[in-house]
Amino acid sequence: MSTILIKNGTVVNDDSQQRADVLIKDGIIVDVQYNISVGDGEDVEIVDATDKLVIPGGIDPHTHLQLPFMGMTAVDDFESGTRAALAGGTTMIIDFVIGDKSEGLIKSWQKWRGWADPKVCCDYGLSVAVTKWSPEIAEEMEELTKPEYGVNSFKFFLAYKGSFMINDSEFFEAMQQCSKIGALARVHAENGSAIEKKQQELLALGVTGPEGHTQSRPEELEGEAANRACVLAAQANCPLYVVHVMSKPAAKAIAEHRVKGHVVFGEPIAAGLALDGRGYYDKDWDKAASLVMSPPLSRDPSTPEALMDLLASDQLQVTGTDNCTFQCCQKRQGLNDFTKIPNGVNGLEDQMSIVWEKGVHSGKLSPMRFVAVTSSTAAKIFGCYPRKGRIAPGSDADVVVWDPKRTRVISQSTHHQKVDYNVFEGMRVHGVAEVTICRGKTVWRDGQLSVEKGTGRYVPLSPFNDFVFGTINRKKEMSRPVNVVRDLPSHTLRPAAQEGSKSPRRSLENKDYLADTTNFTRSNQTG
Repeated sequence: MSTILIKNGTVVNDDSQQRADVLIKDGIIVDVQYNISVGDGEDVEIVDATDKLVIPGGIDPHTHLQLPFMGMTAVDDFESGTRAALAGGTTMIIDFVIGDKSEGLIKSWQKWRGWADPKVCCDYGLSVAVTKWSPEIAEEMEELTKPEYGVNSFKFFLAYKGSFMINDSEFFEAMQQCSKIGALARVHAENGSAIEKKQQELLALGVTGPEGHTQSRPEELEGEAANRACVLAAQANCPLYVVHVMSKPAAKAIAEHRVKGHVVFGEPIAAGLALDGRGYYDKDWDKAASLVMSPPLSRDPSTPEALMDLLASDQLQVTGTDNCTFQCCQKRQGLNDFTKIPNGVNGLEDQMSIVWEKGVHSGKLSPMRFVAVTSSTAAKIFGCYPRKGRIAPGSDADVVVWDPKRTRVISQSTHHQKVDYNVFEGMRVHGVAEVTICRGKTVWRDGQLSVEKGTGRYVPLSPFNDFVFGTINRKKEMSRPVNVVRDLPSHTLRPAAQEGSKSPRRSLENKDYLADTTNFTRSNQTG
């Protein structure tokens, strides 16, 4: 690997920023200080970052690349998806393993590794979805947390009844298992049973277009499910991560439980921070269908700004994309039935610029908070910090030279994803990745990608991460059940029946028994 020296930039971490150079050797950051010099004979690639920021590469903790879903497969695979990520300044993803119910969790994990390893262009981790419950599944979950598998989070669906959804009893038991094995529980929070009924009612009324999708999933159902998930997680003493927080009610539930001291994290996504749900009523069916995702975009136009405010105040903690892309022709599977439109939107390439535009450029986030919500907090939650998510000696050389003043117009015609539309089409954003360095190699510069598929690596993620589990054991001690040992009052007891008695049991006609009961009742009434 070559040596890279980034000169004259402002290094931004989640807790500080300073004028400094950054020296990279063999894929690792080896020095961060002002005015670094190198030997005359050394082969060094110089990157001039004058008037630019030098930040940790973005981490997208929520992607679905080449996911088989609703009878189709997402068009962006591990190659096109991660290439697009690098062009936008994201250098690591965490993808979801959502296998067929007939397969075990480990077999599904192996399948995803087989898909990803030959194709990925950046580092990646895996989170595994649990879509059915049994003692065998619990054992597989524990096995997957071992170093050879490196899984430290599991996802549960409270939606998609009949496919991915599990019931509350199963969810609660699974979270107890997560707490036991040191894994983070991640939840898709919606009320699947209510949604199914509303879908049937709308279709019966002749509402078949994409507008039916949002009407069948009112945000109150997301709020209810988010609150329910938080309550159950607290009872299970399990840390919880609510994915794709799309509405004010869901965000409010998370904030309220965090105030109570519960370990809960909330993840808004790029689409929810930039768009609202009015597009579901667009006359253009393809445009409306392109926005179909679950939970849907909020129909309240003030929601995107409200979610950004909650990110700024740490009531929500990290951003993702829920990137799951289907071509227009795939979406048209649901032309006459909105429940058959494949769910998913793009965002992997555009997330960093979207969050900068709506957060930093609007004055809501500082550059340090931007680094926190797009990179370092995810690294901390999933246990790969400071290897990832920080510009410091010893950290992986996943670095972005970020131009805060440069603008670009987002368009399907220029993006690097395979999908044939872009939900952010025509949006002008400030903040652009000028140079992306991944694993110590410059892979994006001057608007050009230079990366080979398969050069990314799988990153095992360890259980019992202190950032997530730091208070869990103590909470368990403090909530240990209390058992009161008592001496029963003697006057409420009768001697055992004498030998030869007709019956060993008391009779309601027994006057002494009735007297005892009466006295006991009176004492309760007066006390």
